[in-house]
Amino acid sequence: MSTEIATFACGCFWTKQYRFSQVPGVVSTCTGYTGGHTEHPTYTQVCAKSTGHAEAVEVVFDPTMVSFAALVRFFFTLHDPARDRTGHGGQYRSAIFYHSEIQRQIAEVALAELREQDVHPVTQIVAARTFWEAEERHQGWCERTGIGVE
Repeated sequence: MSTEIATFACGCFWTKQYRFSQVPGVVSTCTGYTGGHTEHPTYTQVCAKSTGHAEAVEVVFDPTMVSFAALVRFFFTLHDPARDRTGHGGQYRSAIFYHSEIQRQIAEVALAELREQDVHPVTQIVAARTFWEAEERHQGWCERTGIGVE
């Protein structure tokens, strides 16, 4: 099986990881930090708003079962893409971190479609950078605690 990677940020990564993990065609998910300037950031550092990182979910998916475009549409159902959350130091910002030119184009089209629906997204579309895996206690948090699981 050939897989691809998608990386999304849109608030607290615990529930987002769980929701993405439920999508048919998603092979695995991982919580972490990306988009900042600190190497090997910790949750405490990211929450202190000094690293520039966003809480994000890395999604490994089988493109024969689910398309990147479908994942982007799903991403927009997980949060309000027009809500500016940069006041949280960027930690909870809405962002799609693209891994290829095709992903960038698909994300841009999705944003344009939202604008046509009179939604004014603040979602950033930026090239994927190093994804720093979050500490083990943040992996599969919803499954372990039962919180956020519908």
